[in-house]
Amino acid sequence: MFDSEIEGFIDALILERGLSKNTCDAYARDLRLFANWLKSKDKSAASQITLSDITEFLASERRAGMQSTTRARRTAAIRMWLKHLKERRIVSNNPSELMESPKKGRLLPKVLSEEEIIAMIEAVNGDDPRSIRDRAILECLYSCGFRVSELCDFAVSDIVADGELIRIFGKGSKERLVPIGGVAGRALLRYLNESRATFARDNLAETHVFLTRLGKQFTRQGIFKIIRERAAFVGIAADRVSPHVLRHCFASHMLSRGADIRAIQELLGHADVGTTQIYTHVDAAKFADIHQQHHPRA
Repeated sequence: MFDSEIEGFIDALILERGLSKNTCDAYARDLRLFANWLKSKDKSAASQITLSDITEFLASERRAGMQSTTRARRTAAIRMWLKHLKERRIVSNNPSELMESPKKGRLLPKVLSEEEIIAMIEAVNGDDPRSIRDRAILECLYSCGFRVSELCDFAVSDIVADGELIRIFGKGSKERLVPIGGVAGRALLRYLNESRATFARDNLAETHVFLTRLGKQFTRQGIFKIIRERAAFVGIAADRVSPHVLRHCFASHMLSRGADIRAIQELLGHADVGTTQIYTHVDAAKFADIHQQHHPRA
């Protein structure tokens, strides 16, 4: 019963609310985890779920050391699922209606210094097709603020305005236009002119910009692997770098050089400027270090 009810809910999220595949996949994983926990308690139907079941499950997650952000997402998934089941009269009661969501902790994003980013990118300086491709991937992530899923979906037709702008489809298929800097633009153009055909293998139907050695669209894991391999070459630890870290660097480095927070919000595709304001805390931490080092009364 749980499997079909979860599948119906996920289908509704995709068709009715237009949520991204990654968000829906995360909710599906959360609900299947909850369903397996319920089965261990000899419960086989959503109508048997009680408020104490939900709170006990979330408490077990907390005891297991699960981050507050993950627990908050799982709480949201459970509440939305039970609300969906009640609206469709699959259950008569939604025990999560009076439940409070756990507060999300505000975690400062990981960032690399400008020097570390430049060292990592410039170390990819070969003339072989893979080096040219990987250099373009790194330049685009850092210069355009792509989410990794957006980079995987990046199509040749999304390069517009004579190559000066990139059209990015973000969460909920929301479209934004982002300028590509001169250095990144030249790296991308070189890849398209000199390297992409090697990976495309004469497959004219393949429209994605970045392709694997098999001529296929990249997965998120494939991009992760490239970034960590290139970071390791210049001595940057794997736990300090990811595609999202490069997105954080894009925003925080622009802010530290005087960019307007609203402009950064638009470039990142954040619906709420409050999400973008986390980068002001990163900048504040840097200023605190400067104050500590240089103020006579610090």
